[in-house]
Amino acid sequence: MADPFLPYGRQTIEDDDIAAVSAALRDDLLTTGPRVEAFEAAFAEALGAEHAVACSNGTAALHLTMLALGVREGDVCIVPSTTFLATANCVRYVGAEVVFADVDPDSGLMRPSDLAQAIARAGPRAVTAVLPVHLRGEVLDLPAIAALADAAGAVVVEDACHALGSRLLSGNMEDPVGSGRWSSASTFSFHPVKTIATGEGGMITTPDAGLAERLRRLRSHGMVRPPGADPWWYEMAEPGFNYRLPDILCALGHSQLAKLPRFAAARQALAAHYVEALAPLAPAVRPATSPEASLATPHLMCVLIDFAALGQSRRTVMEALKARGIGSQVHYIPVHTQPYYLARYGALSLPGAEAWYERTLSLPLYPGMDLKDVDRVVRALGEVLGLNPA
Repeated sequence: MADPFLPYGRQTIEDDDIAAVSAALRDDLLTTGPRVEAFEAAFAEALGAEHAVACSNGTAALHLTMLALGVREGDVCIVPSTTFLATANCVRYVGAEVVFADVDPDSGLMRPSDLAQAIARAGPRAVTAVLPVHLRGEVLDLPAIAALADAAGAVVVEDACHALGSRLLSGNMEDPVGSGRWSSASTFSFHPVKTIATGEGGMITTPDAGLAERLRRLRSHGMVRPPGADPWWYEMAEPGFNYRLPDILCALGHSQLAKLPRFAAARQALAAHYVEALAPLAPAVRPATSPEASLATPHLMCVLIDFAALGQSRRTVMEALKARGIGSQVHYIPVHTQPYYLARYGALSLPGAEAWYERTLSLPLYPGMDLKDVDRVVRALGEVLGLNPA
């Protein structure tokens, strides 16, 4: 039999997950029911967060957070260029302007120096929010980022959609990403390729009870039901959105969350084996670097390949891997080069983001893999690149 195709990412759904969803389907409430609050409470406990607010997806989590924080037209927010479109787009959804920050060309992460340069490029305009991205599940230098943001009068909103289960080593402490120690809010995604899956889904954690209350109101059209009012009565002080996460999906998320330690350990073991197996392909191929204080639950296995020196295009390499049953992807095209942002802000040179993009390739990484699958991927990559690993 041919080896199975290995995509770059894949959900792990087990019998107990299916049973949890089946039980939810038999209940009266399929949309906003008791499983929403149960999932939120379990998520907050797992991360050591004060509050967790579920929503329909990771993009909605970012948009709701911008709304709830009062970011608006005329404000300026800083976003690293190496990220998915949603991080920048959520700023534009509320009418604010984006200032793009550069990143480390070898990790893809925004460094404190990159943030400082972006704050300087904002000029006299006040920076309202900074949106650091924990790309690949690696944790950037949050204490330094938070200090710079605070000095600029800005709040920090972590895009942690890659980083569920990751931690930051701070002194003798290990802070879970999303705990709220270094930011006003953190956003998460439960897309199928993420650490836990609900199909589509998102979560926001925050230490601020008032912010959590406003997030819940805005995710459901801005409606509130005043205490003691008639049972049909509701009021809307401001318009919101239908960004609710149904009970059915919360049932799946709650079941998946119980497996977070196992999923995290599997991803860490696979990534460690990749590092070892890739060593013979250096220097033409090497894993992306990780900050010393980052205790990651890896979301992506990004390698940096010197395509030019090898005389191959990335597209040719990806097609040859696919022919061998191995999927790959690119994370990400620098957002500042997208037509919309070029038209709005003009051309911008961010050499770190551009160097990262030119070399990066994401290889398969998900808990359903085993170490032999990693060996198969690395062997195929060596063959395709003509490096012939031992």
